[in-house]
Amino acid sequence: QLERITKGVANHRRIEILDLLHREPQLSVIEIAERLNVNFKTISEHVRRLAHSGLVVKRSEGAAVRHILTPQGVLILKFLRTLE
Repeated sequence: QLERITKGVANHRRIEILDLLHREPQLSVIEIAERLNVNFKTISEHVRRLAHSGLVVKRSEGAAVRHILTPQGVLILKFLRTLE
């Protein structure tokens, strides 16, 4: 589990996604891609890895899938900020 979490945040783009979802929960992959000005497929893969790591949860809302940080995702983001 620890390795999965570490791999989940071992990329600057995934850290940006965590930070964005902390500020703006319930975003779709398209909205994340637009706000970060990054390709949809790239963001989709990063979000998939964050979900696999247990740091992000996907929730269906009609046809859209929304993403929020898990409590563990919030803690990891706070920890990462202490390293700045």
